[in-house]
Amino acid sequence: MDKPFLDKLRKIDPYVPGEQPQAKDIIKLNANENPYPPAPGVQEVLRTFDASSLALYPDANGKRLKTVLAERFGVKTAQVFLGNGSDDVLALAFQSFFCSDKPILYPDITYSFYPVWCDLFRIPYETVPLSEDFCVNIRNYDKPNGGVVLPNPNAPTGRALPLDAIEDLLQRNTDCIVIIDEAYVDFGTNSAVSLLKRYENLLIVQTMSKSRSLAGLRIGYALGSETLIATLEAVKNSYNSYTMDAIALAAGEAAVRDEMYFQQICRKVIATRERAAEALRELGFTVSPSLSNFLFVTHPKKEASVIFEYLRQKNIFIRYFKLPRIDNYLRITVGTDEQMDKLIAALKEFL
Repeated sequence: MDKPFLDKLRKIDPYVPGEQPQAKDIIKLNANENPYPPAPGVQEVLRTFDASSLALYPDANGKRLKTVLAERFGVKTAQVFLGNGSDDVLALAFQSFFCSDKPILYPDITYSFYPVWCDLFRIPYETVPLSEDFCVNIRNYDKPNGGVVLPNPNAPTGRALPLDAIEDLLQRNTDCIVIIDEAYVDFGTNSAVSLLKRYENLLIVQTMSKSRSLAGLRIGYALGSETLIATLEAVKNSYNSYTMDAIALAAGEAAVRDEMYFQQICRKVIATRERAAEALRELGFTVSPSLSNFLFVTHPKKEASVIFEYLRQKNIFIRYFKLPRIDNYLRITVGTDEQMDKLIAALKEFL
């Protein structure tokens, strides 16, 4: 049957997230989630939340959460933007700032949502190759562009740039917006927040899904100049002024207030990451230096796809990307010590 309206539908290849198995007897190391629960204050918010208040719209401006974030990072509340996870924030940033005919630049191996947004919003882009050992070369971004997006640390490689390299990038790209995606910054590298006072074209995007164990509530935020944040607010309010719900706003505030718990959990993840990395090297894996909550590995004698399927049969879920240059690599989220011990034990049996 002829269906001419089908020709008018948007055709796009969507982002594919990590598998979300529902069984309870699994070890889930495939989505870079935090293996520990949120801060005690978050749990108290959920336990005592007044459900009757859900009949009303939440604070569209998220003032309380913006205030605690501004205090923590030493910026004005007008320099904080909130969104429904960092994906929402990044999508709005792509729409808000990448409006020229020049291509935006980002690494060829990186977060696979970037090309999806470019296709969806019809933004021209150019990927910049990482080095053979998956490092970013800032010199490769010295070319005309419509903007730069750089995750630091990068995903799925886990490698990070020092702060002076980020500043070098900013100094060489003063006529466009530079977005530093810091989803994993709390696991070992320095945030670029200190550069905000000197570079008004800098936007920093972070999330509470990783280091603050709130992936299930979808809380993301951006820090930038008042001009950039005002632009984001205008774009957001042009289609949905209530991007965050009341529970997420209250829980996010509680999470930010508990700095001691936050630091404790980050230290735990880092310690487990280093221990697991050494155990994997002893099994013959090449492990990329990681400053994130995951490890990027390959084995010289076993194909990544075969290891992936073997572990899946053992109910251990990790991430395999069938993509150019990294189709023989695996990304392994850092779990608890017990989870990582079981992973290592399973690999010992296989190898």
